[in-house]
Amino acid sequence: MVKIRLRRMGRRNRPFYRVVVADSRSPRDGRFIDIIGHYNSLTDPATVDIDEEKALKWLSYGAQPTNTVRSLLNKLGIMDKFKPTSGQN
Repeated sequence: MVKIRLRRMGRRNRPFYRVVVADSRSPRDGRFIDIIGHYNSLTDPATVDIDEEKALKWLSYGAQPTNTVRSLLNKLGIMDKFKPTSGQN
């Protein structure tokens, strides 16, 4: 299964994350298929930058977001745009 999840980057005690599409069997910081955005939890407010077109494309292909990524997509309104198209399949 393909998942949309976070990949930890940065140095010790200063993490930031890439939002990536990866096979569910690969490790957290291992191999990935595509980078669709960035997430930095250390800024105030947290910085979220996700390419909407890529996210909708991978969701339509059947990629499953993790709980954290799903909340980020909800915050940006991307999941709301995906829901009307998922009911027509």
